[in-house]
Amino acid sequence: MEPCIAVRETMPVQITVLRGTNLKGSKAESLLNVRVEFNTAVLGDSPKLEQSAEQGVEFNFTCRFDCSEGLNTLDDLAHKPVILTLVEILPKEKKQKEEKTITLGQAVVDLLPLLQGQHTFTTTVTLHPAPGSPTETSTTEGSKSILEVAVSVPDALLSDAQLADSNLFRVSVETAYSVPEVWSTTGPQFSYMACLQVPVSLEKEQLLFFPSGVLKTGGEREPVPRPKKWTSGLILAPGAQYIPASFIEEGPAEGEDGELSGPEYREFRAEAESTKKRVSWDTERRFFMDPASQACLVKRISDCRYWPVEFMRAPLATTTKGKAAKGDEDVQISFHGVAYVDMAPLLYPGVKRIRGAYHILPFSEIDLYTKTKRQGSILKEYLRQASQTGRGTAPTAIGSSQFRGAPGKISKDDKGPKDNAKKLSIQPLVQKPQGSDSVVEFETIAPPNPEGQMYAEAGSYIVIEVALDKPLVRKRPPEELTKRVAELIPPRPAIPRRTAGAEKAVKDFHGQVASVAGLVLEQYQELFGGALAQGELPLDPSAQEERKAKLLGELNYSGKYFAFKEQLKHSVVRIVREKLLKTTTFPSQEELQAFLSQLYIFLVDQMHISLNKTLSVDVPETETQPFTDCAQLKHFAREAEVNEDYELAAMYYQERLARDRSNPDHWFDYGAFCLLISDHAKAEDCFHHAVAIDQRHLHSLLLCGVLAEMRGCFADAETFFESGTCVEPSSVLAWTMLGLYSEAQGNEIRAEMAFLEAAKWMKAEAGEGSVTQAVGEPLPSEGKSTQLQEGATVSEEGVPVTEREERDVEVEAESVVSEAEQTAAVSQPEPAVLKPCENAPGHNNTIYMEAAKFLLQANALQFAQRALAQDLLSPEGGTSCSYYLALARLHLQRRDFDSADQNLQEALHVNQENPDVWALIGHLHYMRRDFHEARECYRRNLDFVTDASEMHPVYLRLGTIYLQEDQFEKAKLTFLRACKNSPSCLSWLGLGTACYRLGELTEAEDALAEANILNNRNPEVWGYLSLVCLQTGRQLEAEQSYKYAVKLKLKSEALLQEIHALQQRVGFGNPAF
Repeated sequence: MEPCIAVRETMPVQITVLRGTNLKGSKAESLLNVRVEFNTAVLGDSPKLEQSAEQGVEFNFTCRFDCSEGLNTLDDLAHKPVILTLVEILPKEKKQKEEKTITLGQAVVDLLPLLQGQHTFTTTVTLHPAPGSPTETSTTEGSKSILEVAVSVPDALLSDAQLADSNLFRVSVETAYSVPEVWSTTGPQFSYMACLQVPVSLEKEQLLFFPSGVLKTGGEREPVPRPKKWTSGLILAPGAQYIPASFIEEGPAEGEDGELSGPEYREFRAEAESTKKRVSWDTERRFFMDPASQACLVKRISDCRYWPVEFMRAPLATTTKGKAAKGDEDVQISFHGVAYVDMAPLLYPGVKRIRGAYHILPFSEIDLYTKTKRQGSILKEYLRQASQTGRGTAPTAIGSSQFRGAPGKISKDDKGPKDNAKKLSIQPLVQKPQGSDSVVEFETIAPPNPEGQMYAEAGSYIVIEVALDKPLVRKRPPEELTKRVAELIPPRPAIPRRTAGAEKAVKDFHGQVASVAGLVLEQYQELFGGALAQGELPLDPSAQEERKAKLLGELNYSGKYFAFKEQLKHSVVRIVREKLLKTTTFPSQEELQAFLSQLYIFLVDQMHISLNKTLSVDVPETETQPFTDCAQLKHFAREAEVNEDYELAAMYYQERLARDRSNPDHWFDYGAFCLLISDHAKAEDCFHHAVAIDQRHLHSLLLCGVLAEMRGCFADAETFFESGTCVEPSSVLAWTMLGLYSEAQGNEIRAEMAFLEAAKWMKAEAGEGSVTQAVGEPLPSEGKSTQLQEGATVSEEGVPVTEREERDVEVEAESVVSEAEQTAAVSQPEPAVLKPCENAPGHNNTIYMEAAKFLLQANALQFAQRALAQDLLSPEGGTSCSYYLALARLHLQRRDFDSADQNLQEALHVNQENPDVWALIGHLHYMRRDFHEARECYRRNLDFVTDASEMHPVYLRLGTIYLQEDQFEKAKLTFLRACKNSPSCLSWLGLGTACYRLGELTEAEDALAEANILNNRNPEVWGYLSLVCLQTGRQLEAEQSYKYAVKLKLKSEALLQEIHALQQRVGFGNPAF
């Protein structure tokens, strides 16, 4: 069944044997000629020429064949070579009627270049000696016989468009390892065959047949690399059976696509491939495919990803014994096995090759239908048809009489080990596939296959490679993705830092003053430099005035004075316009004089500043550093998010952007906050800003994809997700996100590819991490401040802080508060970011959990739910503590408290000692206003040796509960820990409040001052500062603090009433009195 692939027209292919070198016959007087064959047809014989080892033989023989749709198709050119046979014609002896000939050797010419766009090429091929020929002993490189051959066609077989759309499909059957031990290299000889079908169209399939497998004993590994063989059986010379420039190259088993690529098979495969018996084919079958065949191949793989490759063993025979089998009789196949090759990876974008080891299983029609939805053995059907035609059985032929026989019978040649196999208990089967709507009829009794069962008992497997010249599914190159992302989000060049406006005008004036001062000093040096150097320059005031008058006179006389005025004029005008904002005429002379006085004072002051910088030596420029950096602002914003003060959180995020708008991380964090408050349009704008600044910002690219999918722009979403995998090819998160998107779009094969890639990189990361991580040693919590090791929560021995140790913490409290002003001005280390726990006990990390953590932190809840669903279904995930914990976070963000409570109870059932679970249970009770239960959960959380990943809200909320319950001493200790771990305005405010309630006014004022430095717009801080000032009798400061508290709209009625009562008692503090 040959495929009919259209060519433009019938095209003659011309083969020209130009010359031969080192051609030697058995006798010097014999003649040589070359026979050219293609596709079982003899194209012609060259003239008989005399041999000449020194000069070579000039054949210049040309023959041709026609390439058409019906005969000598493009597929024939792909997998069949031109065979050149060198024949020696011996001289006639006496009484000899016919010439005697000897086959010296064979050479093959690969016609593949004609399918690659070439219309003419010349090649030099080696003439491989035939068995028994006189040239068989010539093995040196210089004495090898070679033929020079030219191949040409009038025009290219394929047009440029056809060439671009065509493809070459290659199937290589390499070696079957660990074959049944009953097979022996001695005694009767057998042929080992394999076959599979490739779709040509929706109605036709092409049978790819691999005969002549060779049984080998164990003892050594197969050489690598080793050449691949042609499938043609007409090549007699052993060396000519190899395909030029085509080799089997093995790689690590972990990189294979087969069923035995896991580490659990490593030892078994190493033993099987070195010591056990194997059958070697090392044969490649090439198959030319036009667009229709490729589309059919894609559809067939999409419909059924597993393709059966059938195997058999048959005795070698040269003649047919007995009568031909009747057409309705079954064909008995010896050692009938099958391997199921997963072809789905060929539909992964950009994949052109799969190679792996596949289990050889006993053939079963029921299993065949279950896996492939096919009915009947293709090998058995082919042999049945071949037996009906009565073809003979050469070693490479099919359908000989040896395959004919009654079902259940075993040929005489197979006696011995197979007699034992016949004694196996075989139960006749009458089965139909379950769960299928269509009725599938199997044979009434399934034929026994004890020989095939030996494959499973021996653990047999076969290595198969399937390759294409071009991928079936095109993968967009990184350049195209980068261009597409740039079209969707144009890159924004980095904004240079420039001083403009008033600041620029003042700096220009300073520069001009310095320039003029330098010129004046040069003039002074010319006039008085000599006397000054000799020490003859008097320093009395009258002499100085005289020199000044002389210098001014010289400047006026030379015109330099007016030049200096003109040089300064432009900078003065800019100061008037930019700094003093005067661009219109003055309505009166008085206003003009007043402005000139102001301008003169300003210019003189700036002149002195410039001269001091110019004439002083190494005066460092001091710049006022902000009290908070961007990392602290992010910490404060996350803190406000936890407290649901979204207005304050937005202010902090916007302040980060105001400080550095060119940082993509600032835009990403603000976009994640906008997702939290469901402002999707603003969130997408923020992520676009981040990508515009940095086109390789992975997290922003992924969130752009999430929001594009939410808007229904699936093409844009796919572009963003694919771009993420190109930006960081080793990113577990990027591949997992692409898989989640593809899964939602129904592209299961692409999703599978992405998940496999993510799992591969996660294993690689785990392998790298295990090198430095000690066994059984807990991983450090992410983002935890190093100050925690100083004894704030856990002692040096890892024991929780007890009540007896609280006195030590009190001593530390005094030192911390006393150093408040010093620590505020110093840049703090990056605080603990509110992230899910990654290394808590009971945590099973999977690619889906990695994605879920990221999505929960970025507030992309829809995608996070998908990731958690995949984690639940994955074998590595399931109902783990980390799964329930992440699901509870998801429900908490959606304010579904009942579902969150249920998930947390499940997590607690899995792992009672996970501090993150207890922290989240405490948060749940706190949000439900059940402060008693929340306090108990928070206290239990603090008793663990390992801190939760979100300790800051635990400290704040536990301290707040203590304040509500009037347990001020415990509140003070709790807030002190918060200040040591990750200081913020609220932690210092809580500490100040506790100290105030304890009557420790000095410590309270220091803590409140720290809180005021971190956030001077918190009304409660000003309210408590007013109370402290009222208690200490400072009227002015008390009134100012009260005014700010009222101006900032203090909402705590209890605190306002307490302030008013204290004001009435002391008699001051309220300006309204």
